[in-house]
Amino acid sequence: MKNSIPLRIALIHALPHSVTPINSAMIRLWPEATRMNLQDDSLSMDLAASEAKTPGSGLDAFMHERFQRLAQYAVDCGSNAILFTCSAFGSCIESVAKNQKIPVLKPNEAMIEQAVRLMGEGGSMQGQSLGLLSSFAPTLVSMPPEFPKGINLQMTLAQGAMAALNVGDVTAHDKLVVASAKELIASGAKAIALAQYSMAHCKPLVEDACGVPVLTTTDSAIEMLKRKLDL
Repeated sequence: MKNSIPLRIALIHALPHSVTPINSAMIRLWPEATRMNLQDDSLSMDLAASEAKTPGSGLDAFMHERFQRLAQYAVDCGSNAILFTCSAFGSCIESVAKNQKIPVLKPNEAMIEQAVRLMGEGGSMQGQSLGLLSSFAPTLVSMPPEFPKGINLQMTLAQGAMAALNVGDVTAHDKLVVASAKELIASGAKAIALAQYSMAHCKPLVEDACGVPVLTTTDSAIEMLKRKLDL
């Protein structure tokens, strides 16, 4: 590391299940960084409620303001970079990035970069379909526009997986994720992208069950943060 002072990385969570995966990855890949965890689980609940009532209404001005306040608090505490870990709030995070001078990453930004290298022009799987698998329904509304044109997406929701995780049934969650991945492969997907941080641990299970490349979020996000901080 060029600077002997440990960098402070703010990890901002809307789902409690994202906390352990990214912190575990940070410990493994970037132990010298200081981690600051901020969690507001009402963000995801409020978004889901708004989308259920009026689709497309969840990321309103008030939601944007909440994200600005969270980010500013992280900056005021001395954070050198911010990583948001819930993939359903893309436009809110983009606004934060425009207003802050430090690096601000959307949760799937780095994984999408990987997908483009794999599935985009010049990639080894150019023109093939990427299966986007989510356990949180609003993600399938907010995340697809983040992919550039030319990336063919097939999307599905692992119905019931998040509910299983909410009651601590990791086994049921993982089975539902694997089953949904198999459905995507049966529909023609040639690779799988796991959209939630809480699904990252399922990578080896999905690889074994489907025999295709599986993209996750945690490790790629840390690598991108290091690049942005010139480490």
